[in-house]
Amino acid sequence: MPRGNGGMSGGSNWRRFGRLTKVVRRRGAARRKAIRAQVLRDFRGAGEPLDLEANVSTPADIINDILKDLKLAEGVEESRLRGAWTQVAGDFVGRQTEPVSLRNGKLTLRVIQPSMRFHLEQTKKDLLKRLQQELGANTIREVHLVLG
Repeated sequence: MPRGNGGMSGGSNWRRFGRLTKVVRRRGAARRKAIRAQVLRDFRGAGEPLDLEANVSTPADIINDILKDLKLAEGVEESRLRGAWTQVAGDFVGRQTEPVSLRNGKLTLRVIQPSMRFHLEQTKKDLLKRLQQELGANTIREVHLVLG
């Protein structure tokens, strides 16, 4: 006759009984409390639930986490970017162009007229250098112009 778990399939009852014997060795109220804790741990699949009061987040924390997940926290404020662009480009060019987006250091500018786009393509390196001085060297690494 082969050795085994005495006819129990998989030995799960033996394992469960073996786990409870460590808890049962205590006496009295401590024994009941330990057994209850073990049964609750087995039922929940984990230990005690977290303290709900200690796990409270403010809306600002949640918004900051969302912005980090979307990789939007590293950006520049739109008003600051528009102001810097108008200062660097001048009033006339500022009215002919509009900053559309700034992602991964790439500034996209919408240009109204093809002739203005050609002019900006010719002076792109100078504009980039002046924008980097205004907003920081790591903020803008490339300028992309689109007609629209």
